[in-house]
Amino acid sequence: MSNTVTVAPVLVLNQNYEPLNVCNVRRAIVLLGREKAELLVNGRGELHSPRQSFPAPSVIRLTYMVRRPLLQRRLSRRDVFVRDKYMCQYCGKESRTMTLDHVVPRFRDGGHAWDNVVAACIPCNHRKAGRTPKEAGMRLLHEPQAPRPNPYYLFQARSLQDEWLQFMPWMKRS
Repeated sequence: MSNTVTVAPVLVLNQNYEPLNVCNVRRAIVLLGREKAELLVNGRGELHSPRQSFPAPSVIRLTYMVRRPLLQRRLSRRDVFVRDKYMCQYCGKESRTMTLDHVVPRFRDGGHAWDNVVAACIPCNHRKAGRTPKEAGMRLLHEPQAPRPNPYYLFQARSLQDEWLQFMPWMKRS
C-alpha cells in the first residue's frame, strides 16, 4: 500500500448520511473489511497487496447509527474573533489585529467565559482598562454569548474535498 494514499482523509457518514467524522484510508479499509461501513465514493482508485486489491475510499457510510451529543465549543481566541466577526464590540471597527477584553475584569471576579469575553481593538481595550464598560462610559454593540452547538464544526475549519460536498448539508448545491 502506498503510504501517502493510506493517510489520505476519508469522510465518514453516519447511517443517515450525516457527516460524522474524518478518518484515513487505512482506517476506512478496516471498517469496510469488518462490514461496519459501506463504500459510497471511491475517488482514489485501488490499493494493492500481494494477494488482494482494495478500493481507496473517499467517502464511507457506517452501517449502524452513531448517536453523538452536541458539545459546547471551548472558548478560544480565534472563535471569539469569529463570533464577533473581527469587529471591536465597543467602537465597531473591523480589524485583524484584535485583542480579547473581559467585560467584567478578571481581577473583579469576571470569569473567562463566552458571556464575559469580547473582541476589542487595542485603543478601546486600553481606554476601558480594568473597568466595566459602564464605568468607562462605553457600550457593547452586542451582548456576548456562547455560540450555539454545531455538529458540523469539525468540518468548517478544514478544506473539503470535491467528492464530499454532496454530503455537506450547509454547502449550496448548484
